[in-house]
Amino acid sequence: MRMLKGKLLPVLAWFLMITSSTVVASSRRGVSYAPPKLKPLTGLLPHLTFSHGFKEFFGGSHIQILDNGTSVNLILDKSSGAGFVSRNSYKYGFFSAAIKVPSGYTSGVVIAFYMSNAEMFPHAHDEIDFELLGHQKRREWILQTNIYGNGSVHTGREEKFRLWFDPTQQFHQYSIIWNHIHTVFLVDNVPIREVIYRETTFSSYPLKPMSVYCTIWDGSEWATRGGKYPVNYNYAPFVTNLRDMEMAGCSWDSKTGEPVCANNGGGASSLDPVGGEDFVKLSEEQKLGMQELRKRFMIYSYCKDKNRYKVLPPECRA
Repeated sequence: MRMLKGKLLPVLAWFLMITSSTVVASSRRGVSYAPPKLKPLTGLLPHLTFSHGFKEFFGGSHIQILDNGTSVNLILDKSSGAGFVSRNSYKYGFFSAAIKVPSGYTSGVVIAFYMSNAEMFPHAHDEIDFELLGHQKRREWILQTNIYGNGSVHTGREEKFRLWFDPTQQFHQYSIIWNHIHTVFLVDNVPIREVIYRETTFSSYPLKPMSVYCTIWDGSEWATRGGKYPVNYNYAPFVTNLRDMEMAGCSWDSKTGEPVCANNGGGASSLDPVGGEDFVKLSEEQKLGMQELRKRFMIYSYCKDKNRYKVLPPECRA
């Protein structure tokens, strides 16, 4: 028995070492990646207070305005979720918010920062979506992006990412560039997805004016592993906080049916969120950063889902 122990102990020690290192690697998975330091786009434009830029969408008392309107809590409990919407609609621009999500068990909870015109075009609306999807125990928040035009939600152009940070501990910036050349999703100023507008290959590109929305809601039917884990309200209330909100571009004049752009009649400056160089073209550093991040953290793309699409959408084949 003593001899057997002598043989087993080294094996046991080796096993524990491997197991321990695996656990450490797994637990540090979210912080082992240092994103590239790229030219920041957030902070170049003014931050908006709630009263200046937004109004209630739904939720009433589940919206808490803090710090003189520079910060907003959105609350989900069994009685309601909450959301707010921009006072103006836009035809292209730059849109951003810093978000911190609730910690703990959050399966089925969906926090969305997105653009839509569903109220104006209920049967043919456009959307550009950031959606943070909650998790069950020992899981991580998932980030989903989506984009479509003319009510083509049934087509689905989702991509999902693991996050390289803990979104419950600090604020992180989620930004959208949308113009006639491309739509870019950025996290902490690093592009994670670029959709280039080509009429022949992306016929469902969003082209109509849209409003900006921020919401927290119950996505039990689909959000966590296809609806397997619904919201457990024993862990409510779920509170997400937003701040550092930026919206700039061509606001839409509903009376004239025309966009109102700050630089009408003049050339685009580098700070122009619609036509400025920093907004219409990714730098080589941004492209490399995006490629590395997608390689390491993207866990789903509709363009690779051959079970869902027997014939992939045309932009996937371009």
